[in-house]
Amino acid sequence: MKPLVVFSDVQSAGAGVLRAALAARSEDYAEGVKVGTLVPGDRSPETPHLPYVLVRLDVTLPHGSMANARCTLRCTVWHEDADRAHDLAQLCQGLLLIHDGTVLRSVRPATGPLPAVDNTDSAVDLSTFTVTVNVRPTVLT
Repeated sequence: MKPLVVFSDVQSAGAGVLRAALAARSEDYAEGVKVGTLVPGDRSPETPHLPYVLVRLDVTLPHGSMANARCTLRCTVWHEDADRAHDLAQLCQGLLLIHDGTVLRSVRPATGPLPAVDNTDSAVDLSTFTVTVNVRPTVLT
């Protein structure tokens, strides 16, 4: 009989990695950053929760053997201006790329960071990037 395997919550793990790593950084554009997995409702520059980093799982592609999955994480960074959004996105991408843990392994760059503007009425500057991540399964008994 084949073993029953599941893959950990990559989205939550990615947010946790960034929360911990960003808390230890001293760059001014990273000061007070919040990291989450839900889109903030109010993203205007006047709102005190900026800067904000959103971590979302785009896709999980398990290998046929279920011994590994390749996932794509998308990070979107809202900030006070385009330069700070881009700088923070680059820092977040770099922090994920150097991470090699028990859930997120072998992180590689995929796209970006790419500048954009929030398409809501707020028109807040943002930057977005993706990374690919290998994930080891957990065997359930």
